[in-house]
Amino acid sequence: MPSPLDQGRYQVRLEWGPAGRDRLAPAQVTVIVDVLADADSAADQIAEKAAAAGSVVLRGGLRNASAIGEAVLAEQHRRAERTSIAVIACGGADADGARFAVEDLLGAGAVIDALAARGIDHTSPEAAAACEAFRGLRPAVRHLLTASGTGQAWLDAGRRDEVLAAASVDADSPA
Repeated sequence: MPSPLDQGRYQVRLEWGPAGRDRLAPAQVTVIVDVLADADSAADQIAEKAAAAGSVVLRGGLRNASAIGEAVLAEQHRRAERTSIAVIACGGADADGARFAVEDLLGAGAVIDALAARGIDHTSPEAAAACEAFRGLRPAVRHLLTASGTGQAWLDAGRRDEVLAAASVDADSPA
């Protein structure tokens, strides 16, 4: 039975972490966003469950948002039908599971913005809010990633270059 929280009436949906992926209606494409990922990330768990459910799984974020938009559009054309997309922001891990991570909000927003630029814009309110957060804060993405809780932890661990690289919007997009 559908739930109001499953965002099933929308083409583009957004949730957080493994529990969020389970809460959403099934999607034909799942985009996993983990901008500052460590080895113990929930991304692999989310990817396995999404793939097992028959979803095409993509890893997206700030660096490849436009490339993800192109890949999803190509999948929609291949299917020759409107394709449902779940964008899952991994967030940070803590004792309670996933926690909010600003870098994943911005990464998810960048992916959703790239989808909208390609005409895939029937978004849930959650997805629309992430998109607008990215659009409004795009000029500050580099600062926000280095100033975020996760970013600060990575800087303290000597990983500044990795944080700055992760903040490069569309650095990995196709020509």
